[in-house]
Amino acid sequence: MDGALEKLQQAVEDAMEGLSNEDLSWHPPGKWCAAEVLEHLYLTYTGTVMGFERVLAGGKPIVHPATFRQRCRTLVVVGLGYMPQGQKSPRVALPRGMPAEKVRAEISAKIEAMDEIIARSEESFGGRTKLLDHPILGPLTAAQWRKLHLVHSLHHVKQLRRLRQRREQERATRLETDLS
Repeated sequence: MDGALEKLQQAVEDAMEGLSNEDLSWHPPGKWCAAEVLEHLYLTYTGTVMGFERVLAGGKPIVHPATFRQRCRTLVVVGLGYMPQGQKSPRVALPRGMPAEKVRAEISAKIEAMDEIIARSEESFGGRTKLLDHPILGPLTAAQWRKLHLVHSLHHVKQLRRLRQRREQERATRLETDLS
């Protein structure tokens, strides 16, 4: 497995470790719960796999010329490794209520499938070739897709850690209140 995706996979697995179903469904008002964050990641991996399947089936990259805005965004996210706050998710990657157990059971395999199909596409068309358009960043190479997923996933892993901390704080506060 590619090093970036291996790091991604480990970070996601570490973030899920020890979370109960109750922990997965807890969320602050107006925010996603951990299960929804994981489903969002799962859907982004699934979308990437499907996109690269179309690339391989068609025998050519599926790209358009990048706009100036897309080039700037790619530089920030892929080049600098920074995921800006407040970017709305594309509709296709919004959580839909997939069972948390299914996401938890399948997310690592989906990362492996993504790694495999990106590698096959890279082998077919070359490492420097822009292979597939991202809905926000525009056309990306295989290495850029991997880096994007790493940066995006680590952004959400931080979100999962914050959710876990807030959940633990809430439990501690409730316990103190119950003991008073």
